[in-house]
Amino acid sequence: MMDRCLLLARRGLGWVSPNPLVGAVIMRGRTVIADGFHEKLGGKHAEASALARAKTPVRGATLYVNLEPCDHQGRTPPCTEAIIAAGIKRVVVGMVDPNPKVSGRGIATLRKAGIRVTVGVREAECRSLNRIFIHWITTGTPYIAAKIAIGSDWKIAAAPGVRTHITGEEAQRKAHELRQTYDAILVGAGTVITDDPALTVRRYPERPRDPRRIILDSMLKLPLGSKVLADDNVLVATTQDADPAVLSSLRQSGIPVLVTDRQEGRVNVAEVLAWCAEHEISSLLVEGGREVLDSFSRAGLIRRWYVFVASRPLGHTGVDALTNLEPLKRSIARGKPQFFGQDVLYEFASNP
Repeated sequence: MMDRCLLLARRGLGWVSPNPLVGAVIMRGRTVIADGFHEKLGGKHAEASALARAKTPVRGATLYVNLEPCDHQGRTPPCTEAIIAAGIKRVVVGMVDPNPKVSGRGIATLRKAGIRVTVGVREAECRSLNRIFIHWITTGTPYIAAKIAIGSDWKIAAAPGVRTHITGEEAQRKAHELRQTYDAILVGAGTVITDDPALTVRRYPERPRDPRRIILDSMLKLPLGSKVLADDNVLVATTQDADPAVLSSLRQSGIPVLVTDRQEGRVNVAEVLAWCAEHEISSLLVEGGREVLDSFSRAGLIRRWYVFVASRPLGHTGVDALTNLEPLKRSIARGKPQFFGQDVLYEFASNP
């Protein structure tokens, strides 16, 4: 039943942030009475959803949920109140909520009401599913992952400044699925100038949701007609060295612009991350280019890597994916490959 909760919870990916992913199942004996999950931010929590969907009385039943029920008034009422009022006799919890507003209080409230509570079922899996939420709620900073596509020779482009298609349709669909699960995508101006990407979710139509697009451009060299500037779901981060004419045009167009202090002549990433935290952007997917990936990697900010490896090399004129490839090579050598057509995805954690 906890595995079922986890499957249900995953259906909220990309839609409930910065809240956690939660699924719930109500059982009587060996019969499932109802289930539910947290579908969108501000909507019913998983427990309330399952209770609302029950077609028969749930008094005396058992509730399974992958995260401790909340015991405070947030965007929705406390779940503990609904569970107690419904007459649930037992609650099985995957993990304690790391949120200081909850952490143990929900369990204590249920037990005080005479409900039997079991905690720690599939805890490792529960923590893995909500790793972004755990990082966000305990640090107040976005969880940062990096995604790159490389040739079999570890190149990220066929030549400097050359737009290069690396992976096939199946891998690209997976990449768009990853995009939809993060709150924002971050790239440097060089990537925008070379590739003119839309940075939207197009090849994953099941749950289309476009994350915010964040562009680092210390001089404001990006063309005003770039696809990433198609709407205001974007942040352009720059410095005092920005081209004043471009800065004025962006602001007149309603494009959000953040002017940071210079950090070694570049955008101050710490200020960008602080802006993200202020706007409840709990997760960030860094997609390039090489200088941006290098800077985030050197700073120890990347907690997870998604590395797509194509079956073909890009050639001797190609650009290395990173300045220092050895840590990436060691991680891939130990990793478990996921196959998408002729391409391979390696996913692994760093700086756990």
